[in-house]
Amino acid sequence: MTLLVVGINYANAPVSIRERLAYPAEILHSSLQELRRLKNVTEAAILSTCNRTEFYCSAAIPNQQELIAWVSENKNISSQEFVPYLYSYTDSAFIRHILRVACGLDSMILGEPQILGQMKTAYQAACDAGTLGKPLGKLFQHTFSAAKKVRTDTAIGASPVSVAFAAVQLAQQIFDKLGDQTALLIGAGETIELTARHLSRQGIGRIIIANRTYGKAHSLAALFNGYAISLSELPNHLAEADIVISSTASQLPILGKGRVESALKKRKHKPIFMVDLAVPRDIEAEVEQLQDVYLYTIDDLQHTIDQNMNSRREAAQQAEEIIDTQVDHFMAWLRAQEAQSTIRDYRKQAEQQRDEALQKALALLKNGIPAEAALERLAHTLTNKLMHTPSTQIRLAAENERQDLIAAIHEIFKLDKAQ
Repeated sequence: MTLLVVGINYANAPVSIRERLAYPAEILHSSLQELRRLKNVTEAAILSTCNRTEFYCSAAIPNQQELIAWVSENKNISSQEFVPYLYSYTDSAFIRHILRVACGLDSMILGEPQILGQMKTAYQAACDAGTLGKPLGKLFQHTFSAAKKVRTDTAIGASPVSVAFAAVQLAQQIFDKLGDQTALLIGAGETIELTARHLSRQGIGRIIIANRTYGKAHSLAALFNGYAISLSELPNHLAEADIVISSTASQLPILGKGRVESALKKRKHKPIFMVDLAVPRDIEAEVEQLQDVYLYTIDDLQHTIDQNMNSRREAAQQAEEIIDTQVDHFMAWLRAQEAQSTIRDYRKQAEQQRDEALQKALALLKNGIPAEAALERLAHTLTNKLMHTPSTQIRLAAENERQDLIAAIHEIFKLDKAQ
C-alpha cells in the first residue's frame, strides 16, 4: 500500500487552470466515488479550494498516470494543459505535505487558519462518500491533531497579516470595549467583508455599511446584522461612527476634511478612529490634521503586517520541527500496520497446522490409540510442522551467508546462543 497525492496550487498553476480543476460541493460526492473505483485506488479524498486542488489516495500500486487520465476525462480537459503544473508525493513526502498544508505553511498567506477548516470539509466529504479506509482516515485524524499542536505550541497564527485584521486589532488597542462602538465600513468588496467579519467576531456593537450600490451594501450588512446606506447618505451617518474603515475603488476621495469636521462637531469632538485601506485614498490626507481623529493608511498598517509576517516565519520554523516529528510518528504507525498483516498471516499458518495435527490426533483416538500416545503424537507432529519451514530457511540463510537473517531470527524468537 502506498499513499499518494497529486495536485496543483496557486504557486505553480494560473487561476485559469485551477478553476477548471475545481470540485465544487455539488459534484464532490459522485467524483469521489468515481475516483475510488479506479483499478489501483483503495481510498480517496479531494481537497478543492480557490488556491489548490489535491487528490489524496492510497493505492495498491501508485499509478499517477491512471489518476491523471481520470482527471482529464472527469473535468474534460486535455492532460497536456495541466500536467506541467502538477506536483506529486508519496508516503513520507506525502505525509509531510498534508501536514504543512493543514498548518498553513503551504498557503499564500503564511499560517492562515482557513485551510484547516477546508481540510476538515474534505475529510467529511470523503467519509460521506464512503471513500476512506483505515490508513487515509487515520492520516487525516493525525493531521488535525498535528495542526492543533502547531497552533498551540507556536505563534504561527497569533499575529495578523491581512490589512483587515490589522485594522481591527488596532481598533481594539484604541477602544477598551468594541461592544460599545459603532463601525462605519465604506465599500462592499472582499476587504470590507473580511473587516466586518473580524469586527463581528470581536463583538462590535453596531455595523453600518455604505456603498455606491445600495443592494451590495444591504446584502453584506445582512450577514452581520448591520445597517446599509448608500454613499450619498454618508453625511447623515458619519457622526454616528466611532470607527470608520474604508476600502473602495474610487479614484477620488470619498471623505474630505470639511465633512469629517462637521461630523466631529455633531459628536461634540468625541474621537473617531479612521483607517483608509484604499489606493488611491478614500479619505483626504488633510483629515489627519483634525484633532480628535486618529487616521491610519494602508502604509501605516503595512509596517505592522511586515513585523507580524516575520514573527510568523519564525513560528513556521518551529512548526516544521513539529511536523518532522509527526511524520516520523505516522510512518511508525504505517510500518506497524504492515507488520500486523504479517502477524495475521503467520498466525493463520500456525492455526492451520494446529488444526491438521489435531484432526490426526482425534483420528488416532477413534481408532483406539491410548490418549497418552495420541497426545505425544500430536505434540511431535505439531512441533515438526511449526519448525519445518523456519528450519529450512535458516539452513538456506547459512548457505547464502545471510548472517543478518540468522541474527534476526535470534532476536525475534529470543534464542539463547548455543554454548
